Amino acid sequence: MLTYDVDIWSIRQRKGRPKPFELRWKVGAKPHSRSFKLKVQADGRRSELMAALRDRQQFDEESGLPASELAALNTPTWYEHANTYALMKWPGAAAKQRASIAEGLAVVTPALVTNTRGAPDRKVLRRALYTWAFRGVTDEKDDVVCRLDIESPPADVRSALDWLAKNSLKVTALEEPDRLRPALEALSRKLDGNKAAENTVKRKLMVFSNALRYAVEEKGYLTRNPLLRVDWSPPTTDDEVDFRYVPGPALARRLLEAVKGRGQRGEHLEAFFGCIYYAAMRPGEIASLKDTDCRLPPDTEGSAEEWGELLLEESRPEVGSGWTDDGESYEKRGLKRRARRATRSVPAPPALVRLLREHKRQFGTAPDGRLFRAARGGRIRSTEYCEVWSMARSEVLTAAEVESPLAEVPYSLRHAGVSLWIKAGVDPVEVARRAGHSIAVLYRFYAKILHGAQTRSNQLIDKELSSDDDG
Repeated sequence: MLTYDVDIWSIRQRKGRPKPFELRWKVGAKPHSRSFKLKVQADGRRSELMAALRDRQQFDEESGLPASELAALNTPTWYEHANTYALMKWPGAAAKQRASIAEGLAVVTPALVTNTRGAPDRKVLRRALYTWAFRGVTDEKDDVVCRLDIESPPADVRSALDWLAKNSLKVTALEEPDRLRPALEALSRKLDGNKAAENTVKRKLMVFSNALRYAVEEKGYLTRNPLLRVDWSPPTTDDEVDFRYVPGPALARRLLEAVKGRGQRGEHLEAFFGCIYYAAMRPGEIASLKDTDCRLPPDTEGSAEEWGELLLEESRPEVGSGWTDDGESYEKRGLKRRARRATRSVPAPPALVRLLREHKRQFGTAPDGRLFRAARGGRIRSTEYCEVWSMARSEVLTAAEVESPLAEVPYSLRHAGVSLWIKAGVDPVEVARRAGHSIAVLYRFYAKILHGAQTRSNQLIDKELSSDDDG
């Protein structure tokens, strides 16, 4: 029980004892004492207790400790708190968010330690935290528990986590801003020491901040979020697309032809890549595309150059099976940055209309109406389409270009499609809507091209301003 009823007495000396200097005090009705070898030690401890009284702290009758010391004694380590936070967030979080929380916590937690003596290999520790300590599973009672409570980890994982449990800082130690700097530095760097992308840093920083806020607002371990007291900002990085390596229309078409030439697997993926380029769709959106989502013009000679429309309403982003509730390697969710049932309409140019028609004629649809599926009927894995893309690059590009970042990943086609729209003079608001971007994101990633479009617009305005026409 906590009380303000505290008496602290003078230090007395008891000769002939190994620790002759005794400090005595009483909390409520219960006496307490502690002996010291040196008087200066006893004086120091008495000063600490007196300072707690002056700060109007209550004392715990059972232990005799001031409330602040009792809280520090009972406060969990950061490792324990991070585990609790990850499990608290698990039930209401999407699979991607679960993985993101685990990733962010796995980056900062190894930096919040008392010392690094005997520290395990960084990669082993990162893997242990990401795949074991911060991953939830459902037990026999359908309660979410830590994976470690259900399964036995490999020996190296167990050893790494045991070391961390012994050396992790107390949460209350994070009241000191300097304790946070190693964690902030860790989340701004990749494991190889290079700068992390700005978006990655912001995402991990948000996880860290939210975990600290949980320690303040719901657990009461901290008086306020200590990040607010730290003078720190993440290293600046350039998120803008490097357009030197974005394929132009001719190269994009050659790459699609090369994909088609990779046998049946390539033929099956040609329209998949076509959706990325011609409609700037994300792979997760393509994985959910159904025949009923495609509003195509009639297949007649007179309508060969007519546009179609794709109505997007769902995405199936790829994520490890350990993060989903049903054990699938993907999750079903709404469109990115939109409400769950929101839709997005994307015009389909004639070239994409032809690809989709041919794909449906040759491969049909899945039982649920999806156009694109793996050989066994599931979602097409990134390993499969990235392998086909790599082979297509090797066929189309020169040896020097293959070694460069030119069209390095399939997502380059999405950048190519969005860039084409901007260069064609499509209004940026419409470009952002078709691509499923916010205007802010569009300007951050495509600033150079947008600036060029603005220059052309300025020239058109100048032409009108200098006109003598009064009409």
